[in-house]
Amino acid sequence: MGRILLSTFTGGALLFATCASASGFDPKPWLADLEQARQAFHLKYANWSWVESEREVKIDRLFDESADRLRKAADEGQARAVFDRIASKLADGHVEFDWPAPSPSIGGAAPEPPDLCDSIGYDSRQNAPGVGQSLPGYQPLPASTDVLAAGIVISGGHTVGVLRIGVFQPEGFPDLCRAASRSLRIPEQAKCDDACRETISGWAYDHLALILEERLRQLKVARAETLLVDITHNGGGSEWAEAVARVLTPKLLLSERLGFVRGEHWATHWRQIAKDLRSYASTASPPDRKQLLELAAQADAALAEANTTCSSHSCDRIGKAGFSTGLVGASRSGALSGKKWAPDVFSPSQYHYHDGVWDGPLIVLVDQETWSAAEEFAAILQDNSIAVVMGARTGGAGCGHTDGGTPTTLTNSRAILNLPDCVRFRADGSNEVRGILPDVVLASRANDGLRFRAELLAAKLPAAIEQAKLLHGTKAAHAQ
Repeated sequence: MGRILLSTFTGGALLFATCASASGFDPKPWLADLEQARQAFHLKYANWSWVESEREVKIDRLFDESADRLRKAADEGQARAVFDRIASKLADGHVEFDWPAPSPSIGGAAPEPPDLCDSIGYDSRQNAPGVGQSLPGYQPLPASTDVLAAGIVISGGHTVGVLRIGVFQPEGFPDLCRAASRSLRIPEQAKCDDACRETISGWAYDHLALILEERLRQLKVARAETLLVDITHNGGGSEWAEAVARVLTPKLLLSERLGFVRGEHWATHWRQIAKDLRSYASTASPPDRKQLLELAAQADAALAEANTTCSSHSCDRIGKAGFSTGLVGASRSGALSGKKWAPDVFSPSQYHYHDGVWDGPLIVLVDQETWSAAEEFAAILQDNSIAVVMGARTGGAGCGHTDGGTPTTLTNSRAILNLPDCVRFRADGSNEVRGILPDVVLASRANDGLRFRAELLAAKLPAAIEQAKLLHGTKAAHAQ
């Protein structure tokens, strides 16, 4: 958990009442919250440099303008809109003001208790239908379900396998949760604590992996020559995205480099990693001990980076160490099997998967509503020259919140400000938060209808197939 929460003003929600003017609205407590938010940005915001250099938004100037707007606000709604405008202007998918929910009405009917899977966040709306499924002539695989739906389409005389991944986490597939609860004999109306959630999640991830690999084998049987992975309208998910990328190629993938905000939050992270690795080393075999101590030394160096804090904007507020997957950026599936410390250094090792279940040409379809872990998935495949990325520039969320993030509760309004605390750096050194730029651009918008978007996709799909085959052939030639 982050320990840096700077608040210059005190008084809590009571300030709204005690400072209220005769007109009924006093901006002073809101201005206090605004200054607290400004200080949080100075201390905690990972993408400051990107916003100021690429988006050309000067953050302090934006806060000055926001203060002027607050002084002119007539009510609480207008004041909230000033804060939300800050997030909108930055257009960083992980910057958010989370406002407290209104108090429930008194005397209303009590809501029906949700079932187990609803109560722990499983919701099929996370997994919307994709564009690929609307392509002319699309034929779903026999017995294909909404869990990683797949099918075949013919384009320019080529047989294309279409795989839909609507979200990179099991919470988008309630049927998996219900299957897990039945298999694990958890009552549907049971209260599910953290241990219960982890048990269901582990079961669901295992079965997602099985379904993914089975879909790919089915597409091969159906004679798919090229695979189109549709991650349009994919809001992200978890590190499982890194495992899925490795399922789609036999090539050893190198993940993006990791940046982090200097300060106590990440110092705590690296300190714990170093401590855990040395603990494992104390009882490890000689080869593992050597590797663990080398990795612990890397964690020590990262800790030193985290403890080197910035007092001005002239220094680099971002430290760099390791990769998006941890201290290890590339490893074969199974190479770390049976090692309890594996997830601490290479996050995909927490999942069951096999490298290269698909080994043919690959296209990744994205749009403006492709975010976060879905962008990580597209980035690693593009950076390693595995896939042709097709569609529109992605939303631009980049790396988000680690180990619970560093939320700031604004003293008076009680809004929670969430800021990203990490950066994923692309192979060219750019910040992933700028969005993934497609190799083949489609003139579609995320709010266009699926049928029209599919027409635009169908028109350019043959060209994308040729690029993917050329890329795959070049890659195969280099491997020989």
